[in-house]
Amino acid sequence: MPEPIIRVDHVRKAYGEKIAVDDVTFAMPPDAILGLLGPNGAGKTSLIRMITTITAPDSGQVFFNGEPLSGYHPTQIGYLPEERGLYKKMYVGEHLLYLARLKGLSKAEAESRAREWLGKFDLESQWDKKVEELSKGMQQQVQFIATVIHAPKLLILDEPFSGLDPVNATRMRTEILRLHASGTGVIFSTHRMEQVEELCEYIVLINNGAKILEGKVAEIRRRFQDDKFHLEFEGTLPEGLADRYELLNPTPSGVDIQLQPTQKANDLLRYLLDEEVHIVGFQELLPSLNEVFIKQVTQLDPANKNPFDTAPAT
Repeated sequence: MPEPIIRVDHVRKAYGEKIAVDDVTFAMPPDAILGLLGPNGAGKTSLIRMITTITAPDSGQVFFNGEPLSGYHPTQIGYLPEERGLYKKMYVGEHLLYLARLKGLSKAEAESRAREWLGKFDLESQWDKKVEELSKGMQQQVQFIATVIHAPKLLILDEPFSGLDPVNATRMRTEILRLHASGTGVIFSTHRMEQVEELCEYIVLINNGAKILEGKVAEIRRRFQDDKFHLEFEGTLPEGLADRYELLNPTPSGVDIQLQPTQKANDLLRYLLDEEVHIVGFQELLPSLNEVFIKQVTQLDPANKNPFDTAPAT
């Protein structure tokens, strides 16, 4: 098996009495976009800071391509933080050249790549504009370009679509997938579960500093399936259906059916066929990642009914 790009081994980080990361272990599959997920304040940012060597773990270790993380490895990492860090008085082209040179590119190579990337986002005309003259969405795109301009082996994106309209969000998503297909590892940190389902094949969920869930997205959704099915039909439903089963979200042509632990899907289908229901479609409804995460987090902390409410980042 290929070596994981990032492997986190029993990492712990505390700030005074606050434990931000508590004995977290996971390995990033080399062929999957990894979603690093959890409520705000769960410890995601603290983990990212250790992976990027901004801070060091109190105990445990992080490995990059099988090597203990060192001061050299950040040159192979591109990090787009949630809090933007562009110098607003600098010109866009000047800013990109400056950041690219810090990553070791020659002036000629930096300018060539900066102009190429600006072209991908239709921002060529912004080269001589000050950062503060750009819209929030344009600034976000420029910061993304600064993150990838040195062709990093690992790309860490913290809420990358913040401030983008749907067109530019789609454009950035396309570039992220293209980079991943070319061999760049991607860690995607967010609390927007619909974005996770679009991009990530593998996730690590942390809460209160501890890892509580890890695995492939499809397998996790299957693991938490709760015997709910959607029926599409023509005509009418038998009156006895509501007496036998719990019906949810009914429409003139469809209804969700929640089975109880003693009920089986085959028995439901047999009943519908015996009652001569004209079935157009019948499928199992797997829970969304958002439903899985809320269920998992609230099981561990029943008082936390809305685990994705905002809280200070750690």
